[in-house]
This record gives sequence, C-alpha cells and structure tokens, in this order.
Amino acid sequence: MVVSPTITEWNPEDRAFWERRGRQVARRNLGLSIVALTLAFAVWMLWSVLVVHLPAAGFRYSTNQLFWLAALPALAGATLRIVYAFAVPLVGGRRFTALATASLLLPALGIGVAVQRPDTPYEWMVVLALLCGLGGGNFASSMAHISHFFPKSRKGWALGLNAGLGNLGVWLVQLVVPLVVTVGLFGALGGAPQAGAMGQPLWLQNAGFVWVPLIAASALASWFGMNDLAVARAGFAEQAVIFTRRHNWLLCWLYLGTFGSFLGHAAGFPLLLASQFPEVGVLAWVWVGPLAGALARPLGGALADRLGGARVTLWVFVAMALAVLAVLACLPAQDGTGGSAAGFIAAYMLLFLLSGLGNGSTFRMIPLVFLAVRQQAAQELGPRAQAQAVREGNTEGAAALGFASAIGAYGGFFIPKSFGSSIALTGGPQFALAVFVAFYLSCIAITWWHYARRHAPVPC
Repeated sequence: MVVSPTITEWNPEDRAFWERRGRQVARRNLGLSIVALTLAFAVWMLWSVLVVHLPAAGFRYSTNQLFWLAALPALAGATLRIVYAFAVPLVGGRRFTALATASLLLPALGIGVAVQRPDTPYEWMVVLALLCGLGGGNFASSMAHISHFFPKSRKGWALGLNAGLGNLGVWLVQLVVPLVVTVGLFGALGGAPQAGAMGQPLWLQNAGFVWVPLIAASALASWFGMNDLAVARAGFAEQAVIFTRRHNWLLCWLYLGTFGSFLGHAAGFPLLLASQFPEVGVLAWVWVGPLAGALARPLGGALADRLGGARVTLWVFVAMALAVLAVLACLPAQDGTGGSAAGFIAAYMLLFLLSGLGNGSTFRMIPLVFLAVRQQAAQELGPRAQAQAVREGNTEGAAALGFASAIGAYGGFFIPKSFGSSIALTGGPQFALAVFVAFYLSCIAITWWHYARRHAPVPC
C-alpha cells in the first residue's frame, strides 16, 4: 500500500472518521515516531555512560570535566528543542522527523572515530558532546507532531506512550554500551581496541558505531511511512503567542521538575554513584532506573487521563522531595566514611520511577490547559468562535508541548553540572541535592494553586 505523504483532512474528534481511518494512521505514525525517538534519546544520553569508561581507556580528564561531558548534550538538546518545537507546523512532521533522525549519524560516527585515540583533544570531545544534543532536540518535534493525530480523550495515552517508550533510549544506551565496548563487534572494520585499566581490550568506538545502521533505517522508515498533516500547518506567529501565556511558563517550570529530573538524574547518576561509592561495582546495572522511569511515563499519562493530571503531578512532587531527602540521608560523609550504598540506590530508583510518572501526568496537562483557556474565552461567542477556539487551543498546546520539553531538558544539564560543581566547591553533592528539594517544593505550590485545588483557575 502506498502511503500518502500529506493528509489534507484530519478530524480525530469525529468518532466515525477515527474508527474508519484515523486510528490506523495515527498508530502508524506513533509507532515510527517511537522508534525514531528511542534512537534519539540513546544518542543524546550516550555520554552519560561513555564518560565512566574513558579513564580506564587512558583519557586523562578530571571528574569535573567528565561531568561537563555528561551535561553538555542536555544543554545543546534543550536549546535545539526551542527551535524544533516550532518546526513541525512549518516543515511537516514526516519531513522533519526523517531529517532530524538522519542528523544523528554525525555524533554517532564522530564519537566512533574520536574515542579510538586517548590523545584526542578534550575540546573535540566537547564538540561531539554538543552534537549529541541533536538527539535531544528531536523530542520537541516528535511530541508536537503526534499531539495532532489523537483525539483529546487519547492524548494522555498517546503522548505518554510516545515519550515513555522514547525515553527507553536512555535505558537502552546504558544497557548496550557497557556490553558492546567489551567485544570486537565490527571486526577490523570497526578499528583496533584500546587497552583498559587492567590490560583488557576495550572497543569504545562501538559506543557510537552500534547506532549507525539503526539510525539510517529509522530515517528511511520515517520518510516513507509517516505523514504530514495539512491541518497542523501554522506560521511562527500563531505559535509564538504562547510566550504571552502565563500558563506556558508555569507548565514549563513543572515539566522542568519532572522530565528535567528524569533526564538530569539519568545523566548524572552513573558518575555520581562511582564517585560516592567507588567500591560498589553496580555500574552495569545503572540502566534499571531509567528503564523504570521510561516505563512509568505511559502509566503517568494513563493515570492523568483517569484521575486528573494536576492531582497526579501534585503527589508526584511530594514524593520526589521525600526521595531526594532519602538520597541525602544515605550519602557518605565527605571523608568517605558511613553512608548506605543500598539505600542510596533504592532512593534513586524511586526518584526515577516518580519522575517518569510525573513526565506523563504533566505532559497530559499541557494541551488540555491551553484548550480549556481558549474554550473558556469563547464560551459565550457562538459555535464558530468555539470551533476557532479549539483550533487555536490545539495549535498553542502543540507549540507549548515542544517549548516545555525544551525548558524541561535543561534539567539534563543543570543536575549533573550541579553535582560536579557541588563536589568541586564543597567536597560532596549535598548542597546540590538540598537545592533540588527546595525546587520540588516550589513545584508543589504551583501545581496546587493553579491546577489542583478546589476552584483552581484551570483545573485539569
């Protein structure tokens, strides 16, 4: 069957249309989007696990430099998301997904070449870390694209599934890289191994090369299998109105607390664990936390559909603040004595799980808030104005999804960099963790006052 690249008529709220045609098309686009987004997250978070292996292969970087390499992809990805958030209505979701996925070949190939030589300049590693941010940008365009395909009653499920399974890329990279760097996966074509700390061979280049064929296949599948929606086209001015909406900034703050926490802790946890509990050899299992968070995200979206996004988000932030306090209680003293590695890991696993739930519930809130605000304004203005309000609300909601994802992604930079700075300045990560607790308390207050309390301005 030949897939039409552009769909001119799309109305998922029409039940007959949805059952006859819409559901099949929407699910196909969702499936291809999930694959592309999973690979994007894998490339984006590649440095979170690669930095742990660099010292053993002879790279002489300080702990703070390693935290920089783990943090920079998130900084670049978050900044790119601001651009990517507005790209789908301008370019088309199919075109942009295919091209953005193909761009991931640059960092994957570049890393595969650079890590073969321990004398590679640190500045070049910084460039490659920034290029991995291309994977981070893809999330904003992916979510904006998928949000147009599903009816309001299924948005939480669809966006949660897209993002949650896409987030599995974080788990995938932290599972796959420690395995592939220990074997000559590509033979002579992949290059010679490096000598590890104990003399064992390491093929660090596999950390980049292993993704190349998958990226190429996904880019082609997106180009030939996805669709552009003509009804989703919008100019920049129509989308940029979100910058004047107060709820845009409030929801960005909340998403920084959920997705930013998931991404930042995923980027910083392996190196933090190695620095605080060097005697604990569990780095091969650091992928468990990101896996739990990724799988929890669709559940968070589904719970939000059933119980209300604000209610779920509120209690997630309460539990996250308590989880960080537990992490603080389990840390060793600055002289390295005391602490509980088991308690530290358990508290962190809970933090990953909660951040995943919050990712789904907060993202469900965003399009519904914008739709509700526009519908409230047009309530007394007749059917035509109400239909226009729905269109504008969906356009603004999609733009806000992308922009919030950009702001949230900055957590992937600030959290690991905060750990590095806190350790460099005070000797431990305690100060950074205390700041995170204060931040979660602010998220609790915002969620309760604006969305969760009785008679809230926009209950959702």
